Amino acid sequence: MTDLFDPLELRDTTVPNRLMVSPMCQYSCEARDGRATEWHHVHLGSRAVGGAGLVMAEATAVEKRGRITPEDLGIWNDDQADALARTTRFVKEQGAVPGIQLAHAGRKASKSRPWEGSGPLYPDDGGWEVIGPSGEPWPYEDDGERVDGPPTREMDQGDIEQVIDSFRSAAERARDAGFEVAEVHAAHGYLLHEFLSPVTNHREGDYGGDFEGRTRLTREVTEAVREVWPDGKPVFVRISGTDWFDDRESWTAEQSARLADRLAGIGADLVDVSSGGIAPGSWPEQVGPNYQLPLAETVREGSESDIAIGTVGGITTPEQAQAVVANGRADLAIVGRQFLRDPYFGLRAADALEATDEVTGPPQYRRAFGF
Repeated sequence: MTDLFDPLELRDTTVPNRLMVSPMCQYSCEARDGRATEWHHVHLGSRAVGGAGLVMAEATAVEKRGRITPEDLGIWNDDQADALARTTRFVKEQGAVPGIQLAHAGRKASKSRPWEGSGPLYPDDGGWEVIGPSGEPWPYEDDGERVDGPPTREMDQGDIEQVIDSFRSAAERARDAGFEVAEVHAAHGYLLHEFLSPVTNHREGDYGGDFEGRTRLTREVTEAVREVWPDGKPVFVRISGTDWFDDRESWTAEQSARLADRLAGIGADLVDVSSGGIAPGSWPEQVGPNYQLPLAETVREGSESDIAIGTVGGITTPEQAQAVVANGRADLAIVGRQFLRDPYFGLRAADALEATDEVTGPPQYRRAFGF
C-alpha cells in the first residue's frame, strides 16, 4: 500500500510526498508586467514550509495576450523568469519540488480580476484582442443578458506556430529559473482545452474536426515543452476530464483517457485531472468531497499506458488525501483551497496520520506539529 507520505518517483525527480499545491491564480502582478512579486514569493514559499511535496506556481502566461487578467503572472521574457528564480531556490531549500503551470487563456483572456468583477476588458478599456480556435467570444452575462467578451480572432497557422514556440520558450525560461516540473495547462476552457472540445472548436483541417485534429495542438505543445525540458525532470498536463455536458457533443472522460495514452507516448509523465470551464454551465450540479476523483479513475482505468494520475477537487482533510493514494485511486493528491485556508496543511496531515517519521518539517516549526 502506498501512503500519502511515500515519495513519488518521476524520471530522476523525487517528490518527497504525494501532496501537491494546486496552481491557483493570484492576479497579483500589480505593475501589470507579469513579474512575480513578494506576494508570490511568500505565497509559494509558505506552502513549501508547510509540508507540500510539490508546489505548483499558478497559470503563468507564455505570451502577453495569453493572460487572463492584466495582473497575471507571466514568463514570456527573461526578467519574469529571473523574478521567479529566488522562489524556486527557497522552495527547494525546504525540501519541496517547485513546479510551474504554463498557460494561455485563449478566448477567456482580457478580463478583470475576480474581486473586481471578472468582467470583460475591451481594447479601449485596457484589454486586448484575444485568439481562439474559432472566432466566438466568451459569453459573459450582465444583469441576465448575454454580453460578448473582447473580439476573438480565429487563429491561423501563424498564430498556432507562435503559440507552440511561446510554450517552448517559456519552458526554457522556467527550466533556467530552477523549476523541476513543467505543467501544460489544457483545462478549464483556456486555449488548449478550447481546441480539445467540440463545444468551442469548430475548425476543419489539421487542428479541428475529429479527435486526432482537436488534440493536435495539445500534443504539439506538450512535445515542444518536452523537447527543451531536462530528461530527468517530469512534464505534467492538466486536463478537464469532462465538459459536464450531456445534451451536446463535448469533451468526455473517455476521450481524456485516449488523450492520456497519446501524451504518455510523447513523454508526459502525469495527467492532472480537473474538469469543466469550457463554457457557461460547464460545471457539475453538485460539488463535494473528491467530486472529480471518479474522472481521474476513469482516465486511469481507460488508459493503456502507465502514466501517473493526479486528482484535484474537494480534498480538505488528511484522511481524504491518504485514502486517495492508499486505495490506488490516484498517484498524487492535489489540494487547492485547503492550502489557501491552511498553508501548513502538509505538516498537519503528517501529524494527523502519524507520519512525522517521514516528514522532518522545518526545525523552526517542529514543536507545533509533534515532530
